[in-house]
Amino acid sequence: MSDRKEQRQFPVMGILRGSIGALLIIGIALSVLVVLSLLLSKTPGKTLRYFFLGPLQNTYYFGNMINTAIPLIFGGLGVSLAMRSGSFNLGGEGQLYSGAFVATISALAMAQWGFLGAVIALFLGAVTGGLLAGFSGVLRMKWNTSELITSFLVSNAVMLIVSYLIAGPFMDPDTNLIATRKIPEVFRFSRILEPSNLSAALFFAVLAVILVYGYLYKTKSGYELRLFGLNPQFARYGGIRTRWYRVWPMFLSGAFYGLGGGMAIFGTYYACMKEFSVGMGWNGLAVALIAKYRPAAIIPAALFFAYIESGARNAMLHSDVTFEIASIVQSVVFFLVTSTVLQQIGKKRRLV
Repeated sequence: MSDRKEQRQFPVMGILRGSIGALLIIGIALSVLVVLSLLLSKTPGKTLRYFFLGPLQNTYYFGNMINTAIPLIFGGLGVSLAMRSGSFNLGGEGQLYSGAFVATISALAMAQWGFLGAVIALFLGAVTGGLLAGFSGVLRMKWNTSELITSFLVSNAVMLIVSYLIAGPFMDPDTNLIATRKIPEVFRFSRILEPSNLSAALFFAVLAVILVYGYLYKTKSGYELRLFGLNPQFARYGGIRTRWYRVWPMFLSGAFYGLGGGMAIFGTYYACMKEFSVGMGWNGLAVALIAKYRPAAIIPAALFFAYIESGARNAMLHSDVTFEIASIVQSVVFFLVTSTVLQQIGKKRRLV
């Protein structure tokens, strides 16, 4: 399939292409859930009812489910940008966490700046995540160090540092939580589906998907990035700055993770709580794998993961299973999306 034809297919065909394998993965994962419920629950019918229908039963649960998908959308976009360039970013956890922290303290420092302060705070959070991931890209460019390893190690180190800062110098003494002070109300995104936590951050997530798609398929830089990811040697012979595309996609990847962290603070939490982002980075990776790094498929993939988490929470509240059932299903998805056999199902040949 030509690149021009792929552009014309957005967004419908971009989502449907290769969807057979993704639907099969989802079907197997949900089948595992059914089997686990039958084995572990004394009331499997009730458990399954609340798992599948709970997230949809009212505006509160439905809005919170969509809200959970927002940072996953940003994380999925970040991973997709790195993977389309042939790079691997496993540092999403630390990049999101540090981006959220920097955005929070920046908002607190610029409380009098209003809208401009909010924009700058989110920008600084994105840059923080970008620099962390970009550092791994620089190491790969200069010494051919695996960015898969360095991004993971740097992320773990940064998470410890951020947790120390939250629990120490920046901790709010007036709360029982281990968290920073809350950002000013003027910086908080407005709610769009009360009484849920869903906020206007959803619109920024959708806009981010459109922008990433436009960058990858409508710009020269995006074309070069994808070409470099397919064949670095051919890209170098074609005059593309291959050293640049070792660093730039990693920076963009981390920046989207950091921006996702900032959006979570401004739209949901209003303060950076210790380890609030645990799991978001890895789930963002799974979202990108399910979507096969296609921006058009990021949103439904993120909603699927948010649906699993929300369903597990409902089942835990109203039946006798624990929340860990969601982790098991997510682990199954991780396993399946890396399956070589399933990756070939519904796959069509395409150019960059």
